[in-house]
Amino acid sequence: MLINTYNQNGEKIGQTRLPSEIFNIKINPDLVHQVVVSQLANRRRVIAQTKGRGEVRGGGRKPWPQKETGRARHGSIRSPLWRGGGVTFGPTKERVFKKRIPKKMRRKALFMVLSGKVKNNLLILLDKLKIEKPKTKLIAEILKRLPCKEKSTLIALPDYDKNIILAARNLPGVDTILAGNLNALDLLSFKYLIMSKEAIKVIKETFLK
Repeated sequence: MLINTYNQNGEKIGQTRLPSEIFNIKINPDLVHQVVVSQLANRRRVIAQTKGRGEVRGGGRKPWPQKETGRARHGSIRSPLWRGGGVTFGPTKERVFKKRIPKKMRRKALFMVLSGKVKNNLLILLDKLKIEKPKTKLIAEILKRLPCKEKSTLIALPDYDKNIILAARNLPGVDTILAGNLNALDLLSFKYLIMSKEAIKVIKETFLK
């Protein structure tokens, strides 16, 4: 597969052949959906929590005698029947949302999403991506010259580049990720994918061992 290659000025400087075993995979929507759902579940935090009758405060003694008061029998004010008592069957932090997906399925789904980016012309390949200073203005000017026009864009870096990461984090709808950490969920969260030729080598070395 051949894809147009740009420089940082937005000029076409040639074409690059992409490895077909990564960027030319038949898409299986069911597999991609299954992997994305599992990744969303694995990133989910347990926020809601209620206290049961053994966790709420108070209730050290019986509120009133068992008999001869004319009132209903109660043993503790921590009962769910009481205002301020424990909650019955409420959400707790012991819930586990994680779902296990085999490594081969995650990798296959990644290749399918990458193939979809190429087929829909949403992959922008650069010969290199470097800036001298961590200035948001510099990375914004580069994106304006490219077909993405500063829209929802994910930048895949071959290695840790502090200047690009700091410069891109202030741009709305733009994020960075290491090429070795690419996954289906992050790719589908952004419309365009920008990467350099070096990033393709990293993807091959990481996912095609």
